[in-house]
Amino acid sequence: MADTLIEVSHIAKTYYSEAGELPVLHDVNLRIERGEFVAIMGASGSGKSTFMNILGCLDKASAGQYFLAQQDVFSLNKDQLAQLRNQVIGFVFQGFNLLARTSLADNVALPLVYAGVAKAERQQRALALLDKVGLSRFYHQRPNQISGGQQQRVAIARALVNKPTLILADEPTGNLDSKTSHEVMSLFCQLNDEGITVILVTHELDIAAFAKRLVIFSDGQIIEDKAVQNRSWPC
Repeated sequence: MADTLIEVSHIAKTYYSEAGELPVLHDVNLRIERGEFVAIMGASGSGKSTFMNILGCLDKASAGQYFLAQQDVFSLNKDQLAQLRNQVIGFVFQGFNLLARTSLADNVALPLVYAGVAKAERQQRALALLDKVGLSRFYHQRPNQISGGQQQRVAIARALVNKPTLILADEPTGNLDSKTSHEVMSLFCQLNDEGITVILVTHELDIAAFAKRLVIFSDGQIIEDKAVQNRSWPC
């Protein structure tokens, strides 16, 4: 289907060590259309983080198929995977992953350096995105000069700088208080309203309630896939 952004079929993942085999995912099937907002939940060890890494082209399944933006991910070489990640996906992590000695504007612009974008355009796009997340006046400051919630906003701006189709957010509110978490989730909702597909991993039901769809993992399999009732957006 033309509107299908992600399609995984019969995905399995097994890790191997001296202790033996460790099966993590078993026969996972999921289709996500463009413009969806999906929350993934599950207990520790349920396979949700491994599945997120596979979606982000950071890990490869042991079996199955994965199509992202109509590309057969498992058939791509290392360089092709990197190009697909840079063009399609923006990542947001629990720990922000900002460079401590670098200004907020330069943190946001960093992916554009690797993409070979000229300095003037990098600065213009970084400042525009800092303005979008309400932090343009802090563009010259460093991460340790702003709050955790503001740092996560910078991380979201950085995720957007390559104009991705998809945002993957792994526990994006895990280090934030409740009020700040809801502010960050409202920003994700706004981005989704603009047409960006959002997939987030969370262990918090109140955070999952901002999504439109909830997928629950247990023992390496999807055990529930349903629409979110009583959604927290609009707030």
